[in-house]
Amino acid sequence: MPEQQALIHERGWLKMLAPRAVGGAELPLPEVVRLEESIAEADGSMGWVVTLCAGAGWFAGFLPPKTGRAILATPAVCLAGSGAPTGYADREGEGYRISGRWDIASGAPMATHFTLNAILRDSGETRAFVVPAAQVTIEPTWRSIGMRGTASHSYRVDGAWVPASHGFTIDAAHATAPGALYRFPFMLLAYVTLAANLSGMARNFLRLALEMLAARREQRESSQEALANAAAALETTRVRMFTLLDEAWAQAGTSGVQPALDSVLRDASLALAAAARNAVDSVYPYCGLRAAQQDADINRVWRDFHTATQHGLLLP
Repeated sequence: MPEQQALIHERGWLKMLAPRAVGGAELPLPEVVRLEESIAEADGSMGWVVTLCAGAGWFAGFLPPKTGRAILATPAVCLAGSGAPTGYADREGEGYRISGRWDIASGAPMATHFTLNAILRDSGETRAFVVPAAQVTIEPTWRSIGMRGTASHSYRVDGAWVPASHGFTIDAAHATAPGALYRFPFMLLAYVTLAANLSGMARNFLRLALEMLAARREQRESSQEALANAAAALETTRVRMFTLLDEAWAQAGTSGVQPALDSVLRDASLALAAAARNAVDSVYPYCGLRAAQQDADINRVWRDFHTATQHGLLLP
């Protein structure tokens, strides 16, 4: 929605993971993840778009600084994209000719640039690129039951040429920005940010369920018990993930995140996703038929939540 997009740009949320040296905010990761959870709690689609597009903005820490600075200076800049290597790049002069089609780019209609992974045809290796939206065609394929506001459409590139400076490698060893944020493991960043989104949506669902149950004439002790148990379990796993995230961030600023903590934090993220699923699914049956009506707020949150849980990274 236009007012949500305006708020996103006004707050600078899409630049919060980009390096300060190129025009970003370079906020501490634990602060960003907590903010993303809060936004998802207010609106699932908005939280998801901020998370995915700010995450793509993080890639500026792996681009040549001049390129990153030019991209971040774009009015209402927004990077959307897909991680699947479903296209090809051919070396041509001082750049690459790119063609392919990619699915599920959250925030596609508001994107000024798209990120993608393409297979280098001459070597078979995969390389990441950023392509201006003017060279991209959006295909309106997003027809999910929830998260409709993410407009996570497909997109294609038909032989667009980009300079070599628009290619990058997502690895700490190839970071062009010196901060701890760009030494944090990419997949671990993905786990914690996506889990926080599910947590935020589940917390919103439980709040709406509490209001709905309180308004019912017949109060069932079992419903109140289910709600209390779900909320307590969610909060326990949530606190654990954020505690571990704070610890990982401290390590990232010194020696780098150690493999043991990386593994434990990934497990904690998956545990939070599982607790969020259990919280929503265990309480929903007590909410009555009103919760099944599409115009009910709790139904929209339920649909958003269950659409978000289909992300392959968060499968149990």
